[in-house]
Amino acid sequence: MRFDLVTLNLVLAIAETRSITRGAEREHLALAAASKRLSDLETRLGVALFERRARGVEPTEAGRALVRHIRSLHASLHALESEVVEFSRGIKGHLRIAANASAIAECLPADLAAFSQAHPGIRISLEDLTSAEVQAAVAAGRADVGIFVPPQHEAGLDCRPYRDGELAVLAPRGHALERLAAQAQPDAPAGAVRFDALLDYDIVGLHLGAAVHEQMRERAQALGRTLNVRVQVRGFDAIAQLVEAGLGVAVLPAVVAQRFARIFAVTPLTLAEDWARRPYLLAVRPQAVQPAVVQRFVDALCPLAAVPSDIPDAGPETASARQSRSPKR
Repeated sequence: MRFDLVTLNLVLAIAETRSITRGAEREHLALAAASKRLSDLETRLGVALFERRARGVEPTEAGRALVRHIRSLHASLHALESEVVEFSRGIKGHLRIAANASAIAECLPADLAAFSQAHPGIRISLEDLTSAEVQAAVAAGRADVGIFVPPQHEAGLDCRPYRDGELAVLAPRGHALERLAAQAQPDAPAGAVRFDALLDYDIVGLHLGAAVHEQMRERAQALGRTLNVRVQVRGFDAIAQLVEAGLGVAVLPAVVAQRFARIFAVTPLTLAEDWARRPYLLAVRPQAVQPAVVQRFVDALCPLAAVPSDIPDAGPETASARQSRSPKR
């Protein structure tokens, strides 16, 4: 079934104005022509799109569904126009990246900066999502590349190792956990605390669905304990300020915790758990030949990972990027 943009725009205008007359006026169509377009579309679809009422029209369930798709189509067309126009300004491609908050805070910025410097003609869009949302975005084609921490929920993705991260505890300066870490403990090295010690205190954490929060919740359940989450926020900066204010303790990437220790009255502590060290994975949709922009980015961030042999060489620039961006473990 073929659709034309004039009719789809008319449907959107009618839905937004709640009037066929005003919708026709907004789209600069004669009322008779607009009515015929709408009638023909409903006949072709075999369903009524609007309920005619004394004071105007109201979209049916089918009409509301169509309007959602029209709005999505408009967004895609706008993105298409913007991206194509960019080629006239020297832009050579657009890379859409989705990553979880830990990757963005811990390791991704330096790699993005290096890639952008090596490939100035590629525009990068970065979206902050939970690890599960990252995978869904790549699987659905809303993102070209995703960076997340396991578990892997989307089995059809092509995933490869990117970097390793480590979690740490963040406590207010002078907190009881800091004193505990300074004592000799048979089950934890000096300067470190076990996760079960955190469960005696309120927790300041990220929003529901964040990988760190889900990991802590599962570990607490495994210990038969409750995770006493006092405050949940979006963003590590807010967590650090709330910890400094004494509202609880937190678990966040070690690099981020050390960074905050130089700004706020907080102390980073080693988390003495095997799950505190976790890998970041880079995911793309499996294709025989990846788009050149995507392949260059994968080569730059995962130079040691195996790639299909039939993928064409991305050029000398990629080779230099591959050499300079070897992961530091």
